[in-house]
Formats: sequence, structure tokens, C-alpha cells
Amino acid sequence: MTRELFLEDSYKKAHHAKVIEIKEDKIILDETIFYPTGGGQPHDTGMIKQGNETFKVNKVQRENGQIVHYVDNIEKLKQGPVEILIDWDRRYKFMRYHSLLHVLAGYLYNKFGALAIGNQIFEDRARIDFQFEEPLTNEQFNEIEDEINKLIQEDHQVSIRTVSREEAERIDGSIKTVINLLPPSIKNVRLVAIGGIDEQACGGTHVKEIGPFQISKIKSKGQNKKRLEVTLNCT
Repeated sequence: MTRELFLEDSYKKAHHAKVIEIKEDKIILDETIFYPTGGGQPHDTGMIKQGNETFKVNKVQRENGQIVHYVDNIEKLKQGPVEILIDWDRRYKFMRYHSLLHVLAGYLYNKFGALAIGNQIFEDRARIDFQFEEPLTNEQFNEIEDEINKLIQEDHQVSIRTVSREEAERIDGSIKTVINLLPPSIKNVRLVAIGGIDEQACGGTHVKEIGPFQISKIKSKGQNKKRLEVTLNCT
């Protein structure tokens, strides 16, 4: 199995690895810093260098339990040592949005009992869907934006721990919704906590500093269901 270095250090931008398998237009590495699509977070892109050749990585995803990297001009690539580099600007945006969505989910659950029921991250925005216990007004959403912007200016540390599934199931809060969706084969769960705001089962990458955001759109998705579209200052 490929060692998933992005789980150990989300800020790692380059690494020396080995190509252990080549098949058609994709490869498998012994270790990778490339994040595969999952959990609403898009895959990384970047480059692989071997000798004097440079290969573009267009897509990364999980297939049959393996992380596979789709590479251009793969016929020139050989098994063995390579240098891998991610497109850091792209990754950093995704990290910021991912952490913001965690804060939104934790805040809205703690204050309104709202459950996050879906999300998606894009390069210039993100969306997250909530099931609220009762309707909220536009004024309340304005207050939510103000309160969360205050929260993310504070020093809330991101911490990561791995616990048994049984221990995770005993934790109160919205985390139970995610745990219940995990396949029975998963016995250990990676938990990401952002201060006392949110702790959630998560296999994604996170940032140390989110920055200010705006709720750019609010859309109804059914009774007491709302889709919030959010944007960050990513300049």
C-alpha cells in the first residue's frame, strides 16, 4: 500500500519516492504527497521528475484500494526513484476551504443542531448543505458569517488523532453521522479537531490559518435544508 504522506504533513510540497507499478496511463508510488479525490476535496495535480524528464500529474484517485496517479507521456517513465511535486497553490486553496467547512459544520451543529449532509470544494469556492432543525432567517445567516469570521481569527489549533472505531462511536456530536457512513471494514478512525469548535472523522488535508470568508449564496434544498456557498480571499 502507498504511504499517504499528505495525512502526516499537509504542508509537504515535494518528496522523493519510487514508482512501483506502471499500467497504461497511471502509476502507483511507494509513497505520495498527492491527495486523491475524496470527502468533497478534489485531487492534487503536479509533476513527477525522473532524470531529465518531467511528467505532468493530471489526476489522482483511489482505485481498488490503491492510490493511482494519472501521468502524461507515461511511456518514458520507468519504475524506480522519482521526485514528486504538487501544485501548491491549488492544494493550499483546497486546504483552506476544507478547514472552513469543518468550522462551519461544527459551529452550526453546536449552535443550531444543524447536520452537514454534503459538501464540495472548488478552486474558487465551496458549498456545504445543512439540515436545520428549524428555519433560519437571512439576519441569522449574517450573524453566522460574522461569528465564524471572529472564530477563525482566534488561535484554534488543528490536531489529529487516530482512535478505534468503538471509541469514535462513543463521542457525542455530529461525528456520529460520519462514523455511521464508514464501511464496517474500517476499524480505526482518523479524527481532525479544530480547537473546541469541531472534531470530525476526516481523511483530508487542513490548514493552519483559514482567513476571512463570505457566505456568497444561500439556496433552499428542501424543507429546512440549505446550501451555503462560501468564498475565501485566495489572493
